[in-house]
Amino acid sequence: MKIAFVHNHQAFLPELAAYQDFFLMQNIETCVATYGRENESGADVYWYLMGFYPRAFNKKKLIIHEYSSASVPPYRKMKDFLKSRFTPRPHFRLYLNEYVREQINIHDEVPFGYRDMGVGESFLQPSEIPAGKKEFDFIYSGNLSATRKLEKLLKVFDQGNLKAHSILVLGKDESGLSKTFAHCSNILFQTAVPWKEVPSYLVRASYSVNFIPDEEPYNAQTSTKFLEYAAMKIPIISTNYFWMAEFQERYGGNYFLLKEDLSNLTWERIIQFPYAFPALDSWRWEEKIRASGVLEFLSQAENKGRK
Repeated sequence: MKIAFVHNHQAFLPELAAYQDFFLMQNIETCVATYGRENESGADVYWYLMGFYPRAFNKKKLIIHEYSSASVPPYRKMKDFLKSRFTPRPHFRLYLNEYVREQINIHDEVPFGYRDMGVGESFLQPSEIPAGKKEFDFIYSGNLSATRKLEKLLKVFDQGNLKAHSILVLGKDESGLSKTFAHCSNILFQTAVPWKEVPSYLVRASYSVNFIPDEEPYNAQTSTKFLEYAAMKIPIISTNYFWMAEFQERYGGNYFLLKEDLSNLTWERIIQFPYAFPALDSWRWEEKIRASGVLEFLSQAENKGRK
């Protein structure tokens, strides 16, 4: 069996590397294909990391649809409606969580599972840089699109309470933030790097920032970067929103939660806060993929094909 992970190459997808590592352990071959050119892969399974893919699929292949997020603004509800009504039916669906399934709102007999985000083994290694020798005071790693409203945070490092402190911003600069803050020597930008290289950047910072708008769908979906910060035990400063509160209640840890106006984002309060980290054994990628049921589905489909 060979699996082709199909997408449009517009999103950063850390799960791709996790899937490839996982299926390598199962002796299942994988590759990555571009939507519209999946036939060139020679794969038996087309695993679509879903955007809006309205055309008919190859009926001779096993088709999986994965929704790792609900649609984002603008017109997010219309986008989810179009996905639910005009996408051909697959053989199996994966959703990030129940919230995403509710937003996509597909009701049929197609089997499905939930595959939450996870943490790679490289993030679970102890820090190699002592606390007193960190290169940056803060790091933000992740999505830099305008919808994340990161400019509000960076203004604190420009003319606000943290103008004497440094932050490394790691990610694809989709909204031109590096130009907006080019005059700030304490705000440094590093373009997105391969997923397995991210720990080498995180470990260089004293504090990490999880900056998520308290708006749907962001506030109801798993923050992969938060999990990675926590796994590496880098003290976390975070916006206060639904998923964050739910995670802390269920898994523990202690995180510096920002006020909406960021008025409490001061160096004095940050260094005095008693940070704590949760146990993340159950958040390993292998655990999340196994719990989704997709491996059982593939095994059953392969056995049927042999008969």
